[in-house]
Amino acid sequence: MNSSPFHSISRRSFSLALAAPLVAAAPTRWILSAGTVLTMDKARRVLSDGAVAIEGNKIVEVGPRAEIEQRFRGARRVARPNSILIPGLINTHTHAAMSLLRGIADDKRLQDWLESYIFPAEAKNVSADFCYWGTLLACLEMSLGGTTTFTDMYYFEDDVARATRQAGMRGVLGQTVIGFPVADAKTPADALAQAEAFFKRCEKDPLIIPAIAPHALYTNTRETLQACRKLANQYKRPLLIHVSETKRENDDMRKQHSKSPTQTLAEWGIFDGTTVAAHCVWTDESDIATLAAKRVGIAHCPSSNMKLASGFAPVVPQLAAGIHVGLGTDGPAGSNNDFNLMEEMDLAAKLAKVHLMDPVALPATTALEMATLHGAQVIGMGDQLGALEAGRLADAVFVRTDVPNAVPSFDPYSTLVYASKAADVSDVFVNGQPIVREGKSLTLRSAEILAKARSYRQQISLSLKK
Repeated sequence: MNSSPFHSISRRSFSLALAAPLVAAAPTRWILSAGTVLTMDKARRVLSDGAVAIEGNKIVEVGPRAEIEQRFRGARRVARPNSILIPGLINTHTHAAMSLLRGIADDKRLQDWLESYIFPAEAKNVSADFCYWGTLLACLEMSLGGTTTFTDMYYFEDDVARATRQAGMRGVLGQTVIGFPVADAKTPADALAQAEAFFKRCEKDPLIIPAIAPHALYTNTRETLQACRKLANQYKRPLLIHVSETKRENDDMRKQHSKSPTQTLAEWGIFDGTTVAAHCVWTDESDIATLAAKRVGIAHCPSSNMKLASGFAPVVPQLAAGIHVGLGTDGPAGSNNDFNLMEEMDLAAKLAKVHLMDPVALPATTALEMATLHGAQVIGMGDQLGALEAGRLADAVFVRTDVPNAVPSFDPYSTLVYASKAADVSDVFVNGQPIVREGKSLTLRSAEILAKARSYRQQISLSLKK
């Protein structure tokens, strides 16, 4: 056996190939093989000693390793016999640049956390540079943990996009629109104009899907929300919004509008187009029926809901209604603190079981579906991502099974969801390109990013004392 798992290309030439621009006379071919391949295709095939053939940015064939190697001779290879190969994980809700505010105000109620800590800290520190470096830090953590696509709601999204491209990741990046002055927009009208310009700049970007992100019903007017929907539909882009995250929010909006946030937003036409609704914790049967009818995708954030005591999201009834429910980490500044989507799979399954007092309520297979297939549907890319299947974009992740927490393994779904950790991810491909190899980033300078993050900690600490 060859000593290197990338055994058709030397270590030095591999590094040089990555440093070169991603253009070539012919599309790059790869064969990714593993002891187990979880395809997540319609048949939910589980392949022992399987392989995935990639050409350019697309998967061209999935099947037994011996057959794939015979058909695609000469391709570069990544062979991981002691791993599970899965589709890239999709984080359907986060605020990436808030990584620089990690742990700034823990163990607070949401409104207190926002109004007393986060909004003031953001007012004094958020800038284009802050968002660039904060997103680099987030991308470093996400990519090393197997996340290949993330959905962002924040400010200075051009700089978020710059960092995302540098990482080689895919981002659904939402320009925030909110009803008070923020770092990159003094008014909602300013934010809308920036969103439109962002749409135009990213029109043909292979990795960036621009979006608009009105923060929530309680922070925007009807006119602003409808303007956001109109702009999103004009450019055929997603709209991202927080919905019914806490009981207080839900109750306040019911008093103000005489109906739930879900019913209010639906009545105003805000769901008439691709929509990612984050949280949806306080949604009743009527709300769930409305979200299903409007084909709204939900970003379920178990760690955040637990940490902020937001409540138990009715995930099982939402899935039963035909709603696509993906997983999100939320922002790492008090509502979660990390970007670990492997952990979110585990918690999503367990939280649903405790909520319904039923150990079979949300099995491991469904949890993985939420992190892959459902996540792809939530962001409007259901036919392009979420499965290892011919014709889909080549996003793939190797997870080691030769670590103590994964041995023995009787069921690969169980191993992934209940035993595997983010640190067990060894290799990551996005759009047909390797971005993580043997647990190390190939696209980002880890030491430089961590040093910059530490310097920001000093700046932020000093700003809060003024």
